[in-house]
Amino acid sequence: MKTDIILAGVGGQGILSIATILGAASLKENLYIKQAEVHGMSQRGGDVQSNLRLSSSPIASDLIPLGGADIIVSLEPMEALRYLPYLKPDGWVVTSTAPFVNIPDYPDMGAIEAELAALPHVVAFDMDAVAKEVATVRSSNMVLLGAASPFIELSGEVIEEAIRTIFGAKGEKIVNSNLEAYRAGRSRVNK
Repeated sequence: MKTDIILAGVGGQGILSIATILGAASLKENLYIKQAEVHGMSQRGGDVQSNLRLSSSPIASDLIPLGGADIIVSLEPMEALRYLPYLKPDGWVVTSTAPFVNIPDYPDMGAIEAELAALPHVVAFDMDAVAKEVATVRSSNMVLLGAASPFIELSGEVIEEAIRTIFGAKGEKIVNSNLEAYRAGRSRVNK
């Protein structure tokens, strides 16, 4: 088993929480894990990205090479496109279609949607809208994790256990809200 994941988004969206949950789930499965992250701009709404490598055998580097990612998981559609050079030809992109417009010359959403639609393997929907339906918009990252989970070689039960562990200190209401959001995202993917 080997899965290389690029997690991308904008500061404050919860991308690093997804990395933490997948890391905890991987450790529970006795997998090797390497992670490298860039989050210095997170307080200014800047690019946040994490390389997450999971494997059943030792991993030499924490960085994913160009053309080496199995999946790009993004809460921001433009950020998903930014990392396409890292995606394998048969890799998947799982992204929200809800833009986080934080720059004056943000690209036209029609062009972004067309580029996403042209990809051979993509799951794209408004994660914020789904999160609002089942929990709160703050749980969009858990909807994204749920939508990405069928493409990651970890069982849904182990991921749910990691969600319980990571959010447990915040109380049962927060745990349940995040689990609902995760399940809602997972239910929207047919794989």
